[in-house]
Amino acid sequence: MPLIENRDIVIIGLQQWYTSIGSNCKSIAREFARHNRVLYINSPLDRRTIMHGKDDPHVQYTLDARDKKVPATVQISDNLWNHYPSAVLESINWLPFTPLFSWFNKRNNRKFADSIQAAIQEMNFKDVILFNDNDIFRGFYLKEMLQPASYVYYSRDYLLGVPYWKKHGQQLEPQHIAKADAAVANSLYLAEMLQQYNPHSYYVGQGCNLELFRAGSHPVPADIPTGQGPLIGYVGALKSLRLDISVLEKIAKDRPQWQLVLVGPEDDDFKASALHQLPNVHFTGSKDISQLPAYIQAFDVCLNPQVVNEVTVGNYPLKIDEYLAMGKPVVATATKTMELFRDYVYLATHPDEYTLLIERALKENNADTAAARIHFAGTHTWENSVAAIYQAILSTSGN
Repeated sequence: MPLIENRDIVIIGLQQWYTSIGSNCKSIAREFARHNRVLYINSPLDRRTIMHGKDDPHVQYTLDARDKKVPATVQISDNLWNHYPSAVLESINWLPFTPLFSWFNKRNNRKFADSIQAAIQEMNFKDVILFNDNDIFRGFYLKEMLQPASYVYYSRDYLLGVPYWKKHGQQLEPQHIAKADAAVANSLYLAEMLQQYNPHSYYVGQGCNLELFRAGSHPVPADIPTGQGPLIGYVGALKSLRLDISVLEKIAKDRPQWQLVLVGPEDDDFKASALHQLPNVHFTGSKDISQLPAYIQAFDVCLNPQVVNEVTVGNYPLKIDEYLAMGKPVVATATKTMELFRDYVYLATHPDEYTLLIERALKENNADTAAARIHFAGTHTWENSVAAIYQAILSTSGN
């Protein structure tokens, strides 16, 4: 298995370290730190965030670090540090023309680069590998400004499907990808997108933290029906941008003897949907992540009725691994990424196929297929994903 060790790695990205939820980038940082020194740079504040986040303790800590009242670099664990940059950037995405945006963005990048360089010198990092977690704009000029030994661009979401990123990113992201020493992605769709702009582009897979999702003796939650027919369930945010409400309605109407259980917060479209008028559809609301295995364990079949659009088409759905790690049969929308799961998941190419595939999943489930699902999910580790990132770096020049 490829390994890079005893190197200094600096990480920038879209997510602050102190964000409470987990993320790919934080998991990658921890895996990097097993064999290297790692400095995780929080995103710099901009003036709008300062103005509206005065009561946020993390914003205040960043400002205090800037004023040298508190340490700007904090050790998280062995070999892993988190840095609060002193730079304050201008809010510029509202600018109408990309050339004008780029001029101001370069100034923002210079401020950010100066903050990072100061942290690199403080830590005495040498021959740095700079890893950029999908930050199109704030990292655009950092390869030129910081001159790392290797610059890696990591794509884990199709950001251009979101208006904020599309406005200037449609022109700038291809240029950003092209200049990377290595471009890596967690889905096949995104890897193909990277390949259009950079021949040193690689699929590196997706790691998962599946320790919580283990088949076992989880108590059946009190807020789901039992003894009333098969439980068909979904766990995750209920957002119409990502999930097909019409598929869920059709399943519930076609098989009224099935109980459809939806676990997660609803957006306005879900709240207003006809699902709430169907007697065999049950909404549980948001649940803490520690409670989710009990719901999945109770389901006879798990679902991911994904809408295929610009936002979702390149998405790697982590919930599939969570379902499979508990041995559950899964029915999901067929996408490029889901081809990886074809031997373990029932894939629907059309909304009308869902009901029949659920029936197949109910009939064909057995101990052997459950064990195969559990084993397959267990191969999606952060160790394997980061090994693929190491291989990408080692395969390019300037590493």
